[in-house]
Amino acid sequence: MLSYPDALALLLGAVSPLGRESAPTEAALGRVLATDIVSPLALPSFDNAAMDGYALRAASDVVPAGSSYVVAAMQAAGDVTQALPGAEACEIATGARMPDGFDTVVPIERTEREGEQVRFLSDERRGQNVRHAGADIAVGEHALARGRRIDAAAIMLLSALGIEHVDVVRRPRVAVITTGSELNAPGPLPPAGIHDSNGPFLAASLARWGVDFLGRTRVPDTGDGFASAMRRALDAKADLVVTTGAVSAGRFDFVPAALASLGATELFHKVAIRPGKPLLAARFDGGPLVLALPGNPIAVAVGYRFFVGPVLRGMAGLPPESATRVRLAAPLARREGMQHFALGSLARDVAGHQVAHVADGQAAYRIVPYAQADTWLSAAGEAGDTADAWPLDVADAS
Repeated sequence: MLSYPDALALLLGAVSPLGRESAPTEAALGRVLATDIVSPLALPSFDNAAMDGYALRAASDVVPAGSSYVVAAMQAAGDVTQALPGAEACEIATGARMPDGFDTVVPIERTEREGEQVRFLSDERRGQNVRHAGADIAVGEHALARGRRIDAAAIMLLSALGIEHVDVVRRPRVAVITTGSELNAPGPLPPAGIHDSNGPFLAASLARWGVDFLGRTRVPDTGDGFASAMRRALDAKADLVVTTGAVSAGRFDFVPAALASLGATELFHKVAIRPGKPLLAARFDGGPLVLALPGNPIAVAVGYRFFVGPVLRGMAGLPPESATRVRLAAPLARREGMQHFALGSLARDVAGHQVAHVADGQAAYRIVPYAQADTWLSAAGEAGDTADAWPLDVADAS
């Protein structure tokens, strides 16, 4: 049975970054940049006033209190006036362009105005309250790096630079298949029936990442229904298919044989992890990667976070994540030779140091501890008082 690091390395060896496409900047939230962004202009593009007040040509390093100037004009934001020949001062609004040769802005609250004369109430420094061209970013400077997931801050910067379209990594096409004759949609349940939670969980998790979701299919415990759903995913040119259930070694665990009959090549089956040991990975020649997860909800959550998540990062051309090593408030139950994944929460001890608390009552079928957690913790079988901490969702990882 493969160790987790060996299984992950084998899996990522079968993943290649997807191609690129152009997307409108305003619709690029959550996408991954496929190229570096170089600034096409300076920000600010011109010297401008940092506040409402009076712009002037300062005659010395300090403009003394009591100085009086004739106000020649009013410069508002958006005004195109670049020069005021012979003028020494003008009224100016926040963001307005500084007229040529003007180098200082005095806030309006530190002035007195009488007719066309303005008097300064305190000493003022030459050069104050001016935003200089290129102070934020210069022409030709790298603005955003390839591999950056576009967030609201990136959209603000791209928009300020006037960039309407960006090259982004193509969204992976992903299909989800949940197996189990006991699974039902929301509503009254038949005897021995349960609601399908794995399908909605995977759909929600994949939506947070930003995939091209091909839909989810719920099939009974028969190979025929599974094979039909898999063929539809192949016809839809899926890049990744995630399945849940029917992957262990029981009478109704048909997924390994069904995948083999469809022509998939098994990469591995069973990994030394808890929970989720029966996990299977397979590949269709020229087709999608398949990750077949066990059916217990927390085994699905582990499979998504620590197998599907790294695959999505690899398809986006992103590097592997790095965990944060944290101290445990209490020991984590471990078994020799296994990689353990547990739910927990991060806090600070009385000295202000970060410490991780392992959630009580965890089991592969128990969902409530997952809903109450804020971190994943992982540790190998060796005893110890530390563990690796990971963001709860791969979409939140850096």
